[in-house]
Amino acid sequence: MKMTGDNSARNVEITMDDVKNLMKKKDEIEEQIKAYYDVLEDQGVGVEGSLVDPEGFPRGDVNVYQIRTARHSISCLQNDHKDVMKEIEESLHQLHAREKAKQGGDASGGQEEPMEQQVTLHAPFARVDAVTQGSPSCKAGLRVGDEVTEFGSVNTGNFQNLQNIASVVQHSEGKPLRVAVIRDGQRAQVSLTPQRWTGRGLLGCNIVPIIQ
Repeated sequence: MKMTGDNSARNVEITMDDVKNLMKKKDEIEEQIKAYYDVLEDQGVGVEGSLVDPEGFPRGDVNVYQIRTARHSISCLQNDHKDVMKEIEESLHQLHAREKAKQGGDASGGQEEPMEQQVTLHAPFARVDAVTQGSPSCKAGLRVGDEVTEFGSVNTGNFQNLQNIASVVQHSEGKPLRVAVIRDGQRAQVSLTPQRWTGRGLLGCNIVPIIQ
């Protein structure tokens, strides 16, 4: 981060390297969460499985201490994940706002980098091709044909495949995600909370990648 002026947080200038470092941190947190989920899966209890037997005593067929440690760690890491995703969103917005200001203030030159940045941050990388009635996606206001430009911390700059979105969804159950889309040529955004419902999955929609 570059400092401009005094040490006030307002004068901290975010760079793309800062965003990349935040992305790396996010990936590391997701790997740790996955590792703890694997521990729970190996024990066969999941996040909410009971650790006591019908008589109320600690179960003898599982490692209770290991499970409690994994569950606590997942809870802490999910909070860290939420914080870093918020940092990423804010950093990307700041970058975009700065580039937009540059573009508006210098119409004659320096166009290439701002335009490239704008494409990186806002070009759609996926499309919604199905939304199930009554699902979390339907309630959030997603529509068939919406072209996704941001899904939580995922954007065109870091999107590789649909597993990126699946990972964010898996680790954000019960927590609202900001989803930015292009709809009928206009930009729009919704708050989508992945959660259990009567249908399959946590979203109730089908998203397909856009081949650039």
